[in-house]
Amino acid sequence: MNMEFIEAIEALEREKGISKDVLIDAIESALVSAYKKNYGTSQNVRVNIDRETGDIDVFMRRDIVEEVEDPFSQASLEEAQEIDPAYELGDVIEYQVTPKDFGRIAAQTAKQVVVQRIRETERGMIYDDYISRQSEVVTGIVQRISGETVFVSMGRAEGILSFNEQIPGERYRVNERIKVYVMDVKKTTKGPQVFLSRTHPGLVKRLFELEVPEIQEGVVEIKSIAREAGSRTKIAVCTYDENVDPVGSCVGTRGSRVQAVVDELAGEKIDIINWSDEPGKLISSALSPAKVEMVLIDEEGKSATVVVPDYQLSLAIGKEGQNVRLAAKLCGWKIDIKSHTQYQPTLEAMARAAEEPEVPAEEPVEEAAAEEPAVETAELPNLKRFKKAELIEFAQEHGIELDEKATNAAMIEAITAAMEA
Repeated sequence: MNMEFIEAIEALEREKGISKDVLIDAIESALVSAYKKNYGTSQNVRVNIDRETGDIDVFMRRDIVEEVEDPFSQASLEEAQEIDPAYELGDVIEYQVTPKDFGRIAAQTAKQVVVQRIRETERGMIYDDYISRQSEVVTGIVQRISGETVFVSMGRAEGILSFNEQIPGERYRVNERIKVYVMDVKKTTKGPQVFLSRTHPGLVKRLFELEVPEIQEGVVEIKSIAREAGSRTKIAVCTYDENVDPVGSCVGTRGSRVQAVVDELAGEKIDIINWSDEPGKLISSALSPAKVEMVLIDEEGKSATVVVPDYQLSLAIGKEGQNVRLAAKLCGWKIDIKSHTQYQPTLEAMARAAEEPEVPAEEPVEEAAAEEPAVETAELPNLKRFKKAELIEFAQEHGIELDEKATNAAMIEAITAAMEA
């Protein structure tokens, strides 16, 4: 151990960012263990490395006590004062006991400590790098495939793409470049492990951020994503700039932007809709491409009943319920789909339950029924109990034009006038 050793330590400090003092302290601790192991002693020793010259000294340490129980680690006050009268109880005597051949052991031990610390530092740097990139998308190369697990090389780190995080049906080839979502990073004894995903909704979000400048700039915002990897994704977008079309921005010229994302996701279908703070409007859009006749909202139950034309029922529900399932995830509402025919009896029952026919007291009930047939009385229920959406639906069914911005009272008056005309 000499000046070359100190220079090497200082070079490591510059290149690897490992503190010189921290590294020397670690070597000193390791040399204490090496001394005891190689010289078969349990003595209390201290190793000192000169920070300037690199010289190493080993000192035996003995505590000054009233009664000596262990002569290797303790000394009496009388014995200590023979060396130096200034010693007192509680002081520590140190003797230099550096063996002649200790340099070889020191060099070997120092090398092991340095290599270990370099490895630990590099692992720490890799961990810090990827923990800061958590929830981001990175490009990696398929390095190897073991069973159903794919290992992806990302430069200094190797990522793990487990079977559950792979897009169903997607096949990977060694040396293939793929984009992956950094889901989690954990420290292990073998170094940091980076867990990747190709199924996470965040992958779709990050891919659109890469393809759509308006999203990067914050002009367009992705409000919600619902995804069934490998099959279909729905995303809702909005903008606070009235001059920007958020859906058009994400689609791109001739669909170029969304197609780039679709290609990266192995042909996964993507529906892009406008976000709305109005639940009815949002749910109606989320069920695209199906056309919606009416949305009845239950605020307390956070649920909605959606009525669609009979021929649109299967489209609204989707294959194995996928369309309505994704729409529910996107909006955060429970959605029940009904066809027009299925829901018509419910409307009629509501009309009958709300019906309050005006029958003159002096006239027999039979005559009133004859003068006012049941079909006609069912057409004008107690409209005061109807919500605005139900009034609009009722008017549409009877061919009555309404100002949808009018108050409920104005709508009832218009419907009543039209029905009595």
